[in-house]
Amino acid sequence: MVVTDDRPADGRAGWARAAPARARATLDALEHLVGGMGTGLLALLATLWLILTAAACLVGVGLWLLPSALHAVRAVADRERTRLSRWGPEIIGPAPLPAGLRAAARDRAVRREVRWVCAHGVFGLFLGLVGVTLPLNAVHDIGFPLYWAFLPVSEATAAVGWWTVRDWPGALFITLLGVLWVGIIVLCTPPLARLQAWPGRRLLSPGPGTDLVLRVAELTATRAAALDAHAAELRRVERALHDGTQNRIVAVTVLLGAARRALTRNPEEAEAVLARAQDAAEQALAELRGVVRSILPPVLADRSLPDALTALAADCPVPCDLDADVPGRCAAAVEATAYYVVAEALTNIAKHSGAGSAGVVVRRLHDRLYVEIHDDGHGGADERGGSGLTGIRRRTEAHDGTLELASPPGGPTTLKVTLPCGS
Repeated sequence: MVVTDDRPADGRAGWARAAPARARATLDALEHLVGGMGTGLLALLATLWLILTAAACLVGVGLWLLPSALHAVRAVADRERTRLSRWGPEIIGPAPLPAGLRAAARDRAVRREVRWVCAHGVFGLFLGLVGVTLPLNAVHDIGFPLYWAFLPVSEATAAVGWWTVRDWPGALFITLLGVLWVGIIVLCTPPLARLQAWPGRRLLSPGPGTDLVLRVAELTATRAAALDAHAAELRRVERALHDGTQNRIVAVTVLLGAARRALTRNPEEAEAVLARAQDAAEQALAELRGVVRSILPPVLADRSLPDALTALAADCPVPCDLDADVPGRCAAAVEATAYYVVAEALTNIAKHSGAGSAGVVVRRLHDRLYVEIHDDGHGGADERGGSGLTGIRRRTEAHDGTLELASPPGGPTTLKVTLPCGS
């Protein structure tokens, strides 16, 4: 009986699978170290500015420089928070700098930022330099046999410069040192990157409960926006009923009274008055249907969001193309908000943009509904201009959604709305 052992083959397969992941981790770590070296250099400059400010305080003029020094520290710290957030859990920035030197000196976040900038300006910059030097040493030594013969004898040395090469065996030995440098890079750069990021993760992160506080503040703001949007919608419906439908119904009542009085003295006149009353009643009914449809279009409830948006695009005075791909149904409130966003945006395009064409793109990806409305008008749309964009933002944020507006002068204008719609 022959016994076979598959472990070496399994080991080679495992190594082949792990090698690309290790290479990616090494490259990411090198990029992280280089980025940390950049913020380390900025932190060193901020530290020197703090030292200069502290020395100037001894002669009484440093107090005038202290606010600029603290703003410089905050700017560097925010840059590091952004960098670290790209490589791991997001680091939320603190509240704005307090007004007054005494309040700033007592602020816990400011003190932690000063400690970080001093540590990172030395420690982080040093680790970044090490991270840059290791690959340069590896490249120098691996390629050494290609150019060592052209170097002066005093410069024909390894990257660390401790051994002068005089023959080919020595040059090949330097290449082996280069391979050793590669191994050191693979093994050491990820821990070095984590070590470089550790002070920032520890000192620049918000205190316990900050995420919860920010979330509560965000929910409070969106709840207020939802209530404002609801109140605005009620006022709109009330105005529509009061100024339109109610007046029509009053006219019907007056005409019916006139027809009733005319029956006794002139039946032919009564018939004409009744015809006018019928017309007024039909107009009141049409306006009432329009108000109801503006609250929740029947086509949206009975069919789908793309069908409702198709009707909006067809009714738009500006030629509008619709590209909607929404598999399944979203929550009714989400679809109503998306419908409102498109309707309000197309109304703005027709009234204010001077566009020759417009387009609507709607996509659902996983648990998000993406709505984009664009036009080729003259641009310059501004939420402060009273063009309905404030209402769109309030409705969007009431659903924990986001709104992005790009409308440079001269156009084009692009409005992007993202709404969570569940899985």
